Amino acid sequence: MLFQEWKKISENQVNEEAEVKFWEEFLRAETHIYNDILNNKTEIVAGKVSDLAKKYNTSPEYFMGFLDGINESIEMAQELEKIELDTQISIKIDWEKLYYNMVNVEAHWLYGLKGWAEILPEEVRKQIKRDHNKSKMVIKEEKIGRNDPCPCGSGKKYKKCCGR
Repeated sequence: MLFQEWKKISENQVNEEAEVKFWEEFLRAETHIYNDILNNKTEIVAGKVSDLAKKYNTSPEYFMGFLDGINESIEMAQELEKIELDTQISIKIDWEKLYYNMVNVEAHWLYGLKGWAEILPEEVRKQIKRDHNKSKMVIKEEKIGRNDPCPCGSGKKYKKCCGR
């Protein structure tokens, strides 16, 4: 039910202004949670969802939004639909995967947090960014010219063979 509540508030804003305000508020809360986790080097976040929301000074729905975002960056993904206020959770963060996913969604306010310096060395962070950039790079295949030999091996020009 908590996941449905999160989805409902994140998708059903009255107007554009309310939506912008909602996302600013949520991103502030999410940044606060990540800041706390990074600064304390909290590799495992465990406890009751309601207690964790209180610990990070946020609403249970916003904490659910945090879980929704980090779910792809933990060792064992949670079944978000089954999580309630009194559900005990334990998530083990895969730091490199988390950093990669933050770079992937272009969340510079998260992957730029100072706490990363203590968790992943600068060289590792640079390598993750390079790997991400390589994965987004489009490499064009070499185009066959009309007068080039046909790749089928017939010996004819491409325009007289497969290029028709």
